[in-house]
Amino acid sequence: MRTDPVTLKVLENHAQAVAESMAFTLFRTAHSTFVKETEDFTTGLVAPSGMTFASPRDLGATWFIGLDYKGALEMIPDYEEGDICITNDPYSGFVCSHTPDMHIWKPIFWEGEIIAFAVGHIHNTDMGGAVPASLSRANTEVHQEGIRFRPSKLVSRGVMNEQLVETMMLNVRMPEQNRGDLNAQIAAVNTGEAKMHEMIRKFGVDVVRDGIEDLLDMGEARARAVISTLKDGDYRFVDYLDEDGPAGVPVRLELTLKVRGDGVILDFTGSDPQLKSALNMPTGGNPTHILLMVGYNYCLYTLDPSIPLNGGILRAATCIVPEGTVLNPQYPAAVGMRSLTCGRLQGVTIGAFHGAAPDRIPVGSAGGGGIVNVKTFDAATGQLSMASIDPVTGGAGGSALGDGTDGSGATSSFLKNTPVEINEVEVPIKFRRYGLVPDSGGAGTARGGMATELEVEVFTPDTVITARNRDRTIFAAWGGAGGEPGAPSLFTRVTAAGEVINLGNTDVVTMGPGDVFNLTSGGGAGYGDPFARPVALVVRDVLRGSVTPEAAAAHYGVVVDREGQLDEAATEALRAAHVAPAAETYSYNASRLAFEAIWTDANYAALTQALAAMPVHWRHFVKREVFDRIAAMPASARKGDGSDVVAAIEAVKAKVPGLARTLQMKEAAE
Repeated sequence: MRTDPVTLKVLENHAQAVAESMAFTLFRTAHSTFVKETEDFTTGLVAPSGMTFASPRDLGATWFIGLDYKGALEMIPDYEEGDICITNDPYSGFVCSHTPDMHIWKPIFWEGEIIAFAVGHIHNTDMGGAVPASLSRANTEVHQEGIRFRPSKLVSRGVMNEQLVETMMLNVRMPEQNRGDLNAQIAAVNTGEAKMHEMIRKFGVDVVRDGIEDLLDMGEARARAVISTLKDGDYRFVDYLDEDGPAGVPVRLELTLKVRGDGVILDFTGSDPQLKSALNMPTGGNPTHILLMVGYNYCLYTLDPSIPLNGGILRAATCIVPEGTVLNPQYPAAVGMRSLTCGRLQGVTIGAFHGAAPDRIPVGSAGGGGIVNVKTFDAATGQLSMASIDPVTGGAGGSALGDGTDGSGATSSFLKNTPVEINEVEVPIKFRRYGLVPDSGGAGTARGGMATELEVEVFTPDTVITARNRDRTIFAAWGGAGGEPGAPSLFTRVTAAGEVINLGNTDVVTMGPGDVFNLTSGGGAGYGDPFARPVALVVRDVLRGSVTPEAAAAHYGVVVDREGQLDEAATEALRAAHVAPAAETYSYNASRLAFEAIWTDANYAALTQALAAMPVHWRHFVKREVFDRIAAMPASARKGDGSDVVAAIEAVKAKVPGLARTLQMKEAAE
C-alpha cells in the first residue's frame, strides 16, 4: 500500500466522519417521516471510479455498503464544479433499485480534478404511479411505479434545473414532502463537499487520493482474511417468498455458496424466472451488485465486526446470476418491491453461510413484516394526508451465541420505529396496539426474537393502507440444530361491523370509517434443542411476557405459572421424558415441508432447466401453468423425480402452439 497503516486508519476515520456529517445533515433537515424518523436514506463518499469508500455506521440504511455508482456516473458526459446529479430509474446505470429511491451525487473537485463524489439517496414516500407510495407487488411493469429520471443534472454550475423539479412535483401525491427531502439531500452532499475540502487541506491531495484507493485495498484484504477462516466447500440453501403476485405461487431463491481459499462464489442458479409482479431485483448482471451482496456484507461483519465497511470487501466475491431471472430481470419488469426479494435473499445468503459456520452465524430471522403507508383524509377539512407510519419488523434468529433480538427485523433493523404521537399528528388515525407478540419466537436453546404487532383504526372513507414487503405467512423463519421455526406473519382487517378478514399477503387495501387493521410480523427462529434451554431463562421469559406458561411446558418442558412459580418436580418429569430432536443444520415449518413434499429438488431442477431454454417473456407463464398442472395431479400420481414437471411442460406445449413454435424457432436460430 502507498499509505502507512497509521495514516490510513486516520484517513478512514476522517472519511467516515464526513459521511456521518452528511447523514446528520440529511437526518436533521429532511421533511418526510420516512426519512427523518424511519431513516430510510444513505450518505457516503465514492471514488472517481464509482466505488463507495466511506459510509456511516449508525445513521440511515447501512445495508448499502459497497454500492457501485460507476454506471450512473458514466451516464453524465461531463462534470463541472457546482454540479449535482440525480436519478431514480432502476434501469439506468443500475445504481437505483426502485423509483422511490432518489439517488444524488456531487463531484468534489480540487484544483480542477475530481477527487471523489459525495453521494446518497432517500426513499420518497411517493413518486406517483398506480398506488399511493408507488409500490405494490401487483404492478407488472416499471411504468406503473411512478415517474422516472435517468441520470441528469439537477444543478448545473450552481444553477437549479427548475423544470426538472417541477416535473417531479407535478407527478407525486405529496410534493411538499418530496421537495423538502430533495432540499435535505442537496444540503447533505454540500456538507460532504465542504468536509472533504477540509480533509484535503489537512492531509494534502496526494495523501487523500492514494488513501481512497488504499482503503478499498484494505477492505479487500480484510474480507479475504475472514473468508479464509471458513472451510472450503459448497454450501447450498433455498428459501421462498410466499407468492409471486396476487393469488400467486411461491418464488424460489437458491444459492450455492462456494468457498475457495480466500474468495467465494455466490451462484444463484436455480432461482425463479423474472416475474409478472414487482418482486424483481434489477441488478443488470453486475457480479457484485449491492442487492446481491447485502447478506454477504452482513455475514462478513458478523464474523469480524471490525472489518472496514467499504466496497473493497466485495472484491473477494463474485456472483453468478442468470439473466431473465427474478434476480436479474430484463426491462421493463416491475421492480418496486425489490426490497422484499432482497430481504429474503439476505436470509438465503445467511443460510448458506450458516452451513459453513453454524456456530458463528445465526439461524433465520423473520426480516421485515411490512412497511406501512397511510393515505387518508382529515375528517373535518377533507384535506389529503399521507405518511409512512412504521416498519413492522420481525424477530431475529437465535445462535450458538445467544437469543435473537425481539422485534429487530435483524436484516432490516436499520429501520427505526416512529413514535405513536408523531404518527397520529402526521395522519388522522388511532394506534390501538404497537408491541411484541408472546410465543412468536421459535423455541430453542437460544430463543428466536419476538414478532412485532401493529393495530390501527382509521376514521374516513377511502383510506388506503399500503403494507409493502408483506410475507412470511406461509414460509416461516427457519431454525437449526434442533431449534424450532419462528411464527408466521398475519395481516387482518376488522370492519366497523366486526367482520374479520384475513388479508394474507395483500399489500394494498382500502378501508372505511371505524375499520381496524392488524399487521403482525413473523418471529425469529430458535437454535438448539429447546429442552436444553436453562430453566431459569424460561422462567425469565414467562415473567417478561415473551413466552406463555402453556408454551413453556409444551416447547421447553418447564412448568411455571404467570407469577414465575416453578413446579420443579413436573419440570424434571417432562424433561426426563424428552427425546432430543435430530440436530439437523436446518429446520422448517409445516407449510414449507408440505410444499417441498410436492416441489422436490428434482422437480425444481427440471423446471429450472426447461425455463432457462425458453425466451424470457414465456418463462413466468409456463411456470404458472406447470404449477397448476402439478397441483391438479392426484397425490398418488406424483413422483417428485422431475418427470412430473417434464410431462407438465409437454402438456403446456401441446395446449399452446405458440410456445412450441417459439421454441422451434429458437432452436433453429441457435
